[in-house]
Amino acid sequence: MRHPALKSLPQTDVFTDLLFNALLGFVFMFLVAFLMISNPDKQGDIVSNAEMLITVRWPDNHPDDVDAIIEDPNGVLIWYYNSDSGLIHLDRDDRGLYADQVEQSGTRFVNPINQETLTLRGLAPGEYVVNLLHYKAHYREALPVTVKVEKLNPKVSLVYYGEHSLTGTGHEVTALRFTLDDEGVVNNVSQLQKPLLTSNRATVK
Repeated sequence: MRHPALKSLPQTDVFTDLLFNALLGFVFMFLVAFLMISNPDKQGDIVSNAEMLITVRWPDNHPDDVDAIIEDPNGVLIWYYNSDSGLIHLDRDDRGLYADQVEQSGTRFVNPINQETLTLRGLAPGEYVVNLLHYKAHYREALPVTVKVEKLNPKVSLVYYGEHSLTGTGHEVTALRFTLDDEGVVNNVSQLQKPLLTSNRATVK
């Protein structure tokens, strides 16, 4: 017959192993947590994805299609058919009520907002031209369209806000022209008209 004290030895070994494994797990988790701690000096830093924001809006739930067109200092046009120049990006092309309706589980959801947004990722010096094109009109009445231009850094400041009227399919107006100097300062804001599209542009989106 084995001595009763010997019966407890295996249990003690198992308990020791469990404690050791638990300690290893705790140390591992501590190391992982330590490595994931963010640098407090970098907290609050904001990575800016844009220097300027251009917003074009027309009445909610309106079926008309309006296009924003921007000419950059190099003469490149950014709009529906060329949404990215590297410097300027068309974030959203709004086509009125078209494609603004989504049906899910038998329920139809409608986005009533008509808005196009463009961002300037950099502030290259030179002149920028912001035009509006009444791509497709459904009514005879003039369509009011607002244009807002904001400079985002180092703080948000309003460069321009104004309302313009579009009077039918194919009507194009210059909403705003401005220049940026080498320091990114806005100058020479005007509404001097400058058509940007040629007569042989495509007519189907």
